[in-house]
Amino acid sequence: MKRDYYEVLGVSRDATEQEIKKAYRGLARKLHPDANPENTEKAAEQFKELSEAYHVLSDRERRARFDRYGHEAPGGFDFDLNRDIRGGGFADLFDMFFGTSSRQGSGRSAVQRGSDLRYDIEISMEEAYTGVEKTIEYRRLMFCVDCGGTGAAPGTKAESCSTCGGVGQVQRVQSTFFGQMSTVSTCPHCQGAGKVIKSPCLHCSGDGRARRKTRVSVKLPAGVDTGSRIRLSDQGDEGPESGPAGDLYVVIHVLAHEFFRREESDVYCEVPLSFCQVALGDSIEVPTLNGGATVTVPGGTQTGTVFEIREAGFPHLRGRGRGDQYVTIQVVTPTKLNAKQKDLLKQFGEECKEQWTGARSFFEKMKDAFVGSAHRE
Repeated sequence: MKRDYYEVLGVSRDATEQEIKKAYRGLARKLHPDANPENTEKAAEQFKELSEAYHVLSDRERRARFDRYGHEAPGGFDFDLNRDIRGGGFADLFDMFFGTSSRQGSGRSAVQRGSDLRYDIEISMEEAYTGVEKTIEYRRLMFCVDCGGTGAAPGTKAESCSTCGGVGQVQRVQSTFFGQMSTVSTCPHCQGAGKVIKSPCLHCSGDGRARRKTRVSVKLPAGVDTGSRIRLSDQGDEGPESGPAGDLYVVIHVLAHEFFRREESDVYCEVPLSFCQVALGDSIEVPTLNGGATVTVPGGTQTGTVFEIREAGFPHLRGRGRGDQYVTIQVVTPTKLNAKQKDLLKQFGEECKEQWTGARSFFEKMKDAFVGSAHRE
């Protein structure tokens, strides 16, 4: 009695196509007769069972019929191991064992896409806050004007590869458990191009592309931060032989600011105030990245107190709204006093002695701690 195909592959009935393919590849490596020379008959039977399960479950229509009817599906599943192998139905398997495809090549290698490029740009914190448009200049591989993109020196042309006959691939025959298998691989002489350049262009060294300066404008949206990337489609290197161009990735670096500090979408800053301002209270103008804001500092404010300015931070790149700005108060102690100022402060200190109970009690506790420690010694 035939085993359930899902059981053969060791996957669940809701397995994805990728999971089925992964399971098949793993088991095929282990069960293939060439990998089991000590018991090829048993391995061949197991491999045939595995291949039949993959033949059914890797095809959506066949899988749907199996899910509905099981092995008794009307018309069966038309499985023939040798035919599927020779027809290219198991090309992935031959890639695993031989490193080449069992499919007959259709000619030269596929059109190649150009490489992606990276450009690092520095902007100020103000530019990151408002957004900015920049024009950048960089070098990219582009169509060589000297040789017209052929890679051959002017007055010459590329010749058909004598190894592969211009098709870009070579065929070889291998002996396997299933008999003689014909495989194709990229031509080692022309690297799949199908042609050979005997007199390469001096400007592009036979590549058909040369690096040229390019200028392009890029819009950086408000709220970008260090590490943000902007992708410019088709602005990377052009592909060889008129292949599609890669992309350009602009990577942003926001310069440090002398006054503001950023954390995600929030902005932080410190504002110095005099003793009189925090003692009596004051209304101060605090700079922000979009101008300024008025903050009311109540009398008796201590150093380290933080005030919040709502929505004065950076706009969120994803979603609505902005971050906030947090202002930390730093009380500045005067260092240069004239005689009159010193006298006034002394008078003020005498007047305030009775009010500074907190400071006095703190020093008394410190004194008691030191005295107690000395007695214990």
